[in-house]
Amino acid sequence: MAPHTAGGGDEPLVDRVETAVCTVPTDAPEGDGTLAWDSTTMIVVQVSGGGATGLGYTYGAAATAQVVEHQLADVVTGLSVWDVPAANEAMNRTVRNAGRPGLIAGAVSAVDIALWDLKARLLELPLVRLLGASRTDVPVYGSGGFTTYDEHQLDRQLHGWTEELNIPRVKIKIGESWGRAERRDRERIAQARRSIGAAPELYVDANGGYTRKQAVRMARHLDEQGVTWFEEPVSSDDLAGLAQIRAAVGAEVTAGEYGYTLASFGHMLGAGAVDCLQADATRCGGITVWLRAAALAEAAGLELSGHCAPHVHAHVAAAIPNLRHLEWFHDHVRIEALFFDGTFDPQGGSIRPGADGAPGHGLTLRAEQAEKYRTG
Repeated sequence: MAPHTAGGGDEPLVDRVETAVCTVPTDAPEGDGTLAWDSTTMIVVQVSGGGATGLGYTYGAAATAQVVEHQLADVVTGLSVWDVPAANEAMNRTVRNAGRPGLIAGAVSAVDIALWDLKARLLELPLVRLLGASRTDVPVYGSGGFTTYDEHQLDRQLHGWTEELNIPRVKIKIGESWGRAERRDRERIAQARRSIGAAPELYVDANGGYTRKQAVRMARHLDEQGVTWFEEPVSSDDLAGLAQIRAAVGAEVTAGEYGYTLASFGHMLGAGAVDCLQADATRCGGITVWLRAAALAEAAGLELSGHCAPHVHAHVAAAIPNLRHLEWFHDHVRIEALFFDGTFDPQGGSIRPGADGAPGHGLTLRAEQAEKYRTG
């Protein structure tokens, strides 16, 4: 069936952009090495054209919605639904002087994701079929293990991933209190290994909480516990420090979640800072830029891991040859299951995007449910 065209032209055009801000309380106090929080905010963007609507979203400050409404909506309205990279470029040029990295990058990302979803829905294709699949299965890893959890909470969450869902790789937070709780970090890492047993992979994320030398000292304990993934041992802004730590430790050093531009990934790779690049489509510029980051990583001989928001990443992850895995992040999985129909079951440690044949990324907003948490 040919897509319906808007405005009487030869191709469908974007005719409406809408936003909603929804804030969901956490199910328990949460924290990492540098921050604590009790709620998570999702900014939902819906883009319409050609008689269909595409869905995108990001996580961040509520002001992200204002960027979409006041700076981006008019830019993409009237553009061809088919030419998503052109819309992405138009948005980037518009926000040049507003400060693209950070919150504004999240706004661009959410609109870009919605545009890709809209295009695939109009073509009546799963997004992975539109992009072209490189794989059928997408591996995931369980992620949470917050520093605020007590032993019982941590053990229960780890067992949920490894025993109930049979996910063979998990990650916990360390670097508590900006690295001032090394002893508790070591105890929690040892507890995590006892909880999951010898077979599953164990990852840790310091969220940039350590100093360089501290990270190297901690790596000795990581080796003892069989930890293979050391995420952001120091700030991702410290590329030289990441490279030094990478050369000194056995675990793989990873970073990239704060890559807001394609150039930032290029700088990270050029510095030899990581063993596996991370990228977040809800921050870096959407699916358009995430694919380009994957290509940069492949050119450098590295794999790419999708950071958080697993249901945004599922289809695009299946489209790249150098995928490592996706982060099955506790907060985002909980919110996405609450707000959307069409979410994935990670039983066995992987998901299969597009297997059900649903068009786009397959998510449908549960509007009444989302409205309960709407704050803007």
